[in-house]
Amino acid sequence: MKRVVIFASGSGSNAENLIRFFQNRDNVSVIQVLTNNPHAKVLDRCKKLNVSALSFNKIAFTKTEDVLNILKSANPDLIVLAGFLWKFPENILNYFPNKVINVHPALLPKFGGKGMYGMNVHEAVVKNKETETGITIHYVNEHYDEGAIIFQAKCHVFTSDTAQDVAVKIHELEMKHFPEVVDELLNE
Repeated sequence: MKRVVIFASGSGSNAENLIRFFQNRDNVSVIQVLTNNPHAKVLDRCKKLNVSALSFNKIAFTKTEDVLNILKSANPDLIVLAGFLWKFPENILNYFPNKVINVHPALLPKFGGKGMYGMNVHEAVVKNKETETGITIHYVNEHYDEGAIIFQAKCHVFTSDTAQDVAVKIHELEMKHFPEVVDELLNE
């Protein structure tokens, strides 16, 4: 049985999509969701889906080994960042080399880096009059959005598109491709 731990900071739609994708499988299980936001809607989603969920603070994540110890005991085959906004600490990355992945709502290397998440990305895409955007699934390293690219999917951006229109397109790409790529990585 392959074990997946998800990190999320917000509503958790990507986390829920992944949990549902693997829910009735006998070879993969989402065993836990961790969040840095004690008020994140992802906690409610996990409760309804009967998946263990914990919140932690910055000290537990960056100054101690508390979160690392939780991960060690969970022993995941893959750690999936699904809308997780904090930079991942090197102690976790070193302990789980090439086992931490993220989905980014743009075609990296464009529109990546600190502060580039969610609507900030979509607004930048529209402001820069991009004709296409998409998602990038990549390995996480010690720098924001600079890890090796695993997969990209593109969509067209029309001149009439608002940032909200772009957000809808990106969300559709994430819902379709993210679980499939996670599944492929687990079965390599």
